[in-house]
Amino acid sequence: MDLGAFYAGREFELYRDLGAHCGEGGVTFRTYAPAAAGVSVIGEFSDWQDRPMQRALNGQFWETTVAEAKAGQMYKFRIYGNGGSYQDHADPYAWSSELRPGTASIIYDERTYQFKDQDWMKTRSVHLRESLNIYELHLGSWKRRDDPLKHAKRIDEAKEKGEGIDVSYGWYSYEELADRLIPYLKDHGFSAVEFLPLSEYPADESWGYQATGFFSATSRYGSPDGLMTLIDRLHRAGISAILDIVTVHFAVNDYALANFDGTPLYEYPNQDIGMSEWGSCNFNHSRGDIASFLNSASDFWLSVYHFDGLRFDAVGNLIYWMGNESRGVNYQTLQFIKNQNAGLKSRHPSVMLIAEDSSAYPGVTAPVSEGGLGFDYKWDMGWMHDTLDFLSTDPLYRKANYHKLTFSMAYFYKERYLLALSHDEVVHGKAAILQKMAGTYEMKFPQARTLYLYMMTHPGKKLNFMGNEWGQLREWDEKREQDWMLLDYPIHQSFARFMTDLNALYAKHPALWEKDYERDGFTWLEADDTDHVIYAYLRKGGSEQILVVLNFSGQPQRFCCRAEGKLTLLLDTDDVRYGGNKKTEDPYEGLDQNDLLLPAFSGRAYLLR
Repeated sequence: MDLGAFYAGREFELYRDLGAHCGEGGVTFRTYAPAAAGVSVIGEFSDWQDRPMQRALNGQFWETTVAEAKAGQMYKFRIYGNGGSYQDHADPYAWSSELRPGTASIIYDERTYQFKDQDWMKTRSVHLRESLNIYELHLGSWKRRDDPLKHAKRIDEAKEKGEGIDVSYGWYSYEELADRLIPYLKDHGFSAVEFLPLSEYPADESWGYQATGFFSATSRYGSPDGLMTLIDRLHRAGISAILDIVTVHFAVNDYALANFDGTPLYEYPNQDIGMSEWGSCNFNHSRGDIASFLNSASDFWLSVYHFDGLRFDAVGNLIYWMGNESRGVNYQTLQFIKNQNAGLKSRHPSVMLIAEDSSAYPGVTAPVSEGGLGFDYKWDMGWMHDTLDFLSTDPLYRKANYHKLTFSMAYFYKERYLLALSHDEVVHGKAAILQKMAGTYEMKFPQARTLYLYMMTHPGKKLNFMGNEWGQLREWDEKREQDWMLLDYPIHQSFARFMTDLNALYAKHPALWEKDYERDGFTWLEADDTDHVIYAYLRKGGSEQILVVLNFSGQPQRFCCRAEGKLTLLLDTDDVRYGGNKKTEDPYEGLDQNDLLLPAFSGRAYLLR
């Protein structure tokens, strides 16, 4: 470890030296606790009795080797203050952890798993001029072994009898999820999967966004080997893996990072800026040692687990003090972002760095060398809010809100945007995407089909949260699996078929992605028809042009197309196969490009020759 780089915030591989590492002479434990009066390691190998650690390096680190310790055993660091008091902490650099509510770290031998994805790693890319269709996933509630209500009943029955019961709540393991997830992604046309945070966390309801173990794959679904197997198999199936990661804040639990060495080491000492809006501790990014910790955590998931991208949560809270623009830019944190992203890209040029950021701060996706923050993509939160607000508006009032669907292209080329209908839009009283559509139950489906045609043909890479692809109606609940029984109903089956065909259309046609971030890849043909609520545009790329026409009004509308050439229909949202009314064999009224008749809440994509 380079101490100069460590304190300057430019170290990226602390996980190689700190934590617990298996070797020929046993397990070597190292931790960073500069203000501690003493540190011991305790664990199963010592019957949880102290094994004192010695000061190392410059005296701010502690280490010892325990000959009888071995992989799979639990341990903690006991941090002593000057008065003899102590606090037991999980290892900040542990690779594995005890299943909650347990809080111990687990020794892991990083030499055990051997990846078989060498060909994938050589050829993967950032996808700037390629298709990228991301399936956002929460592992614990996509599919489960059993119904949580039945499981809760069994727990109550076991308690009454004084019996123990598995506390995994019916979760599948990483390996079992690979068996189910990979065929699903392939069958439904997704090219990437983005996992909600998988670094260890104590509370299920935080979804992983309040972490305690930044190098530890959550034990809810098994071991590090299991997660490596899942990523390895995704790669061999041709699917990219992206991890949601949190570098803004951490959980307040006293066994984790909070007051780790008896002082605010990882967090700010001032509570006014030390506590986040989520009730967690803000990282003190101005400290080089803490920046190196976070750099290393990001690099860890890319180097050790072979993730193809990282989605960074709440980047606006890094740009501005407490995420509040009125409090000004946090320039020290901006420097952290730039150093981190520049370092990660130099080490992993082909990985995707994605920012969740709703601010208007410029240059988020510009290279660091050009004064930007160095992300590859930024979530287009403005597009998401405007689009969902428009579609939740009664069709009678959409004329007045017409330009909510045109505004995105007024700013689109300022950043490399990614269009996301994520988990955040289907919780906390916001309703599922399908439920947001205005009107009756029957009206929601054609509107949602047209929404997704708009989304998948709009410039920018794509992300959809699990369940969106077949019309989940209930808000997401991390305690329950998705309502797969809805696929027993024909209307949801038809919607799922539409989404699969739409994904295939997107992947097949370069016009829909090759020039996402080039101005000549998109042209409005109709962006002012407020009376009829009609939109039309051309997408260009790969020597082809695709015409998209959308009718978001509640009435059939005629559209006179000004594009020159022959039209070949690629997809019609009103097709009877998708739950619409148009039978494939029926002739299209007004197939002449100068006279297109669009049913209410419908859209079409044409190849223009």
